[in-house]
Amino acid sequence: MVQINGIPILADIAIGRIRVYQEPQSASETGRGEAFERSRLERALAQVGERLGQLYEKALRETGEEEAAILEIHQMLLEDEDFQDAVNERLAEGCSAEYAVRQAGEDIAQMFSEMDDNMKARAADIRDVASRLVRILSGTGDLELTEPAILMAEDLAPSTTIQLDRSKLLGFVTKGGSVNSHTAILSRTLNIPALVQAHIQPEWDGKLAVIDGVNGVLYVDPNQEILSAMNQVKAQIQQRRCQLQELKGKKAITKDGRSVLIYANVGSLYEVELVLENDAEGIGLFRSEFLYLNREELPTEEEQYQIYRKTLELMDDRRVIVRTMDIGADKKADYLHLDAEENPALGYRAIRICLDRTDVFRTQLRALLRAAVHGNLSIMYPMIASLDEVLEIREIVQSVYEELRSEHIPCRMVEQGIMIETPAAAIMSDQLAPYVDFFSIGTNDLTQYALAADRQNARLARYSDPHHPAVLRLIRRVVEEGHKAGIWVGICGELGADPALTGQFLEMGIDELSAAPGSVLGLRAHVRELDLAGGTP
Repeated sequence: MVQINGIPILADIAIGRIRVYQEPQSASETGRGEAFERSRLERALAQVGERLGQLYEKALRETGEEEAAILEIHQMLLEDEDFQDAVNERLAEGCSAEYAVRQAGEDIAQMFSEMDDNMKARAADIRDVASRLVRILSGTGDLELTEPAILMAEDLAPSTTIQLDRSKLLGFVTKGGSVNSHTAILSRTLNIPALVQAHIQPEWDGKLAVIDGVNGVLYVDPNQEILSAMNQVKAQIQQRRCQLQELKGKKAITKDGRSVLIYANVGSLYEVELVLENDAEGIGLFRSEFLYLNREELPTEEEQYQIYRKTLELMDDRRVIVRTMDIGADKKADYLHLDAEENPALGYRAIRICLDRTDVFRTQLRALLRAAVHGNLSIMYPMIASLDEVLEIREIVQSVYEELRSEHIPCRMVEQGIMIETPAAAIMSDQLAPYVDFFSIGTNDLTQYALAADRQNARLARYSDPHHPAVLRLIRRVVEEGHKAGIWVGICGELGADPALTGQFLEMGIDELSAAPGSVLGLRAHVRELDLAGGTP
């Protein structure tokens, strides 16, 4: 048995087989002879063809013909003569199979992208097919879980994890990451145990393992004693969750009568089900940037509209707060051709991209204002640092609204707020408040900017303390200035679910706390146990 320590993200237990994921390495241009590379290619083509067939049948059963049709197109592209001829030409020139597939795929994708709108979508499809082939050829394969597993990796980017079959994900273990990294946020959102900053070995693939998310321990090849003890703890945790179900339909009100709204943070339409299952009163953060990841081109207005519309319809009259695109930092979209930056968290991201690429911004706003007629929608803008930005946003939104009206397209103006996640916004909150409908405090970024400690850097974990007095002072100031201006103030960062601070937040006057769906009922229970007047914060 191997025992490894790490930083736990969720106090739960995961037991299952390990799947070790390794990112594909850059392919060598030169192959090992045409016959050898052609043989490798044929095997890869057969594997990908079989897998696409399986995915087609699965999609047909679970999501219907429309979604399945995409996979059928991928099968056709895999067999396309032009694509195969282009690959074979490069093999004949002495290229490796990986290089030949990648280059041929890119050439054909470029050809599709220059055609009419109906054919432009094929560019992304051929790139997807080529990418599947390259992953098989490189030995990494798709990041697809065919059976329940504990996923291990050096680290996991948002664009990687978005493609997972989450129903088969038992837990995460990563070498990198931190308590506020993307992996950690995903763990809390999906209520899946995770360890970060843990040692991993490729040879553990397929071995039985236990994640002890209570004590921060990974057991590889656990003995019967450990398995028995962990199953017992898991049963206790499950019993507690069952007890929390009794709080569905009840309000988060302290014993002395103070109330707070408890919303949920999500990153996709799929996660809305988790919001409803856990009886959140609304969605406090819909991370729309996930619509922009794991694809080869920008999502269209219609694609976005349908996602927002479905979300609002599922949530009925409950408030849904959509954060506009927060691409940048650890969330990459190659098709935007963003320059590499030494410190992307402080760079060209979020609203800075939107105010520069107003075409991208206006497309998203059109989709949002159209969807607003189907439910209780609010919009919030990330990474605000100045009043000038807020005023510019207001002008653009008004222009988009008038544009839709002139086209006789149903739309609705909505409540608009900003995220307070830069120290500048917190300090200037008195000037910003009159021009918005609400503040939502993003404590993850606010902490790293206030303390100058990159939250993705594991070596800085000791310096990234969200309980730091400076962070709490900034939060208090934001609440005070927001209320002076008559607007409500919420917290949508991970700190919103921290029970050690719930009492302080309520004393400050926080109106709303937004947490991972799996944390909603536990947070509600904690609020209902508080008696701030009686001294039990």
